[in-house]
Amino acid sequence: MQNETGIEIMPEKIVLIFSLILLTGFICQWVASHLKLPAIIFLLLSGIFFGPIMHWLRPDEQLGGILSPFVSFAVAVILFEGSMTLKFSKISGMGSVIRNLISVGALITFLSVAVATHFLIKFSWEISFLFASLMVVTGPTVIAPMLRILRPNANIANVLRWEGILIDPIGAILAVLVFEFIISNTLSDGFISGAFIFGEIILSGISLGVIGALSIGVAFKKYWIPQYLQIFAVLSAISIVFASSNYITSESGLLAVTVMGLTLTNIKGIELDDILNFKESLSLILLSLLFIILAARIDLSSFIDLGYPALLLFLVIQFIIRPLNVYLCSLGSTLTMPERHMIAWIAPRGIIAAAISALFAMRLGSLGFSEVSKLVPLTFFMIIGTIILQSFTAKKIALKLKVAEPEPQGFLIIGANKVALAIAKQLQENNFYVCLIDEDWSALSNAKMKGLATIWGNPISQHVENNLNLFNIKHLLILTPYLQLNILAAKHYRYFFPEREIFAIQTVLPQEGQREEKFSFKHSGRNLFKQDITYQCIENLLNLGCKIKTTLITGQFSYEEYLNIRSVPLFAIDPKGCIYVFANQPAFTPANGWKIIGIS
Repeated sequence: MQNETGIEIMPEKIVLIFSLILLTGFICQWVASHLKLPAIIFLLLSGIFFGPIMHWLRPDEQLGGILSPFVSFAVAVILFEGSMTLKFSKISGMGSVIRNLISVGALITFLSVAVATHFLIKFSWEISFLFASLMVVTGPTVIAPMLRILRPNANIANVLRWEGILIDPIGAILAVLVFEFIISNTLSDGFISGAFIFGEIILSGISLGVIGALSIGVAFKKYWIPQYLQIFAVLSAISIVFASSNYITSESGLLAVTVMGLTLTNIKGIELDDILNFKESLSLILLSLLFIILAARIDLSSFIDLGYPALLLFLVIQFIIRPLNVYLCSLGSTLTMPERHMIAWIAPRGIIAAAISALFAMRLGSLGFSEVSKLVPLTFFMIIGTIILQSFTAKKIALKLKVAEPEPQGFLIIGANKVALAIAKQLQENNFYVCLIDEDWSALSNAKMKGLATIWGNPISQHVENNLNLFNIKHLLILTPYLQLNILAAKHYRYFFPEREIFAIQTVLPQEGQREEKFSFKHSGRNLFKQDITYQCIENLLNLGCKIKTTLITGQFSYEEYLNIRSVPLFAIDPKGCIYVFANQPAFTPANGWKIIGIS
């Protein structure tokens, strides 16, 4: 195999390069998860270090002809996965501020950034509008880690989270349309010819995207495809729709896969959770590879060549365009001024901008657009600038504005029965936030009368998921007497909580030789409380008159003495106010000054 310069490339070397990039990507993602920072920072810095600084990674030379198709397919999968997050039913239920930000706000950003880019960077109007379309997007993969650092109040968190989720596919579609318009004008001899080519691209992309989505939808509804083959089917459909659309009408493939994802996710009556989970994992891998490779292609001198105009553009976007956008979109809302200031400060650019800019630069460069050589460096400059500035200043600004929440210590409890209610009430009396979920309306009414937060509905339903606010919650307690429900809830909520924070009460004690029971226990979260404590055990103790109450451990009354009076410890609170759950193999020992919540 040869690269574009005719240098022989060994297949083994290509495999080794991809393997090392994949390992680097994993390390970056792992470090980012522990530091609670956006992974894109570490991915881009790794690519720059291994590429233009150390010259160990030279994608154009080492990967040759594989590079362009890999980038194209990776971007196609990323756009498909991103467009599947845009459910029209979610938009209709959003508040006015969020709807304004993803509609009027997106238009304000698009037009303002295009004008600023044209006059400051001296790009042509076509490339200015293309760059502006990339700056519209603030993706959820960058917003989510930032919110974990910031811990804003519910108003700010909801606006930023939903803006990031919904603007992701909207911005991607806008960027693809602008790109297609530029391509059609470039390939034509005049306006009429350009309009015809643009219409052909739009028609081809939309038609094949809708046909692909409807075909999958029908196949899933008719059960023609077994569940274990559904992910394979969708991935195959993405490939064939992308390739065939590009074959029929050049450069229409990206629009086709975006429309396909948008249509598929809005078809009612089909279950897409497994596909979404797989696509998220696949996108994570592709993004890690993509960002390191793209960053390694950057010429560091191009950053220097951008000069002061790029810095000035960054300041205009951060301090003028974003605040103007937020203040106009929040007129007449209930948001306070400090909340508006905080929302105006947070708008990091990320995945879509980085991925698409590189692909567009490759395509437009081959068509003679010399200025696209600055498109990728300028985009990466904005990405790195917004993420670093906002990540390291947001917490201080939130504290200054008094819109930050303390570290979460709260509990989400599945069940509103007698046991769950008694535990929840005692947790609340110790100043821990508690929210109960149950589909028994009378049980929830009783909880509401005691001042507890509640959500009515099936704990594993989409309705409950849409109404969850987890910003004050750290732990999940599954407190129902139904083993199968406990198992389903534990599996469902592992996408919202780390496994170490999912606790489920035992309904029966596991016995040796019972393989089915062992399987069930294995999938139902960490066992709550002592090994021999079940739901029925606690319920019986409460029926006999025992109470769940809080006891202070002192020099006169030690933890050992507490256990000797046949008390059953459930939770422990240290002198700093941090709470710990007694589960199988607890990693703490209560001492003087601790409080024990237990049954006695």
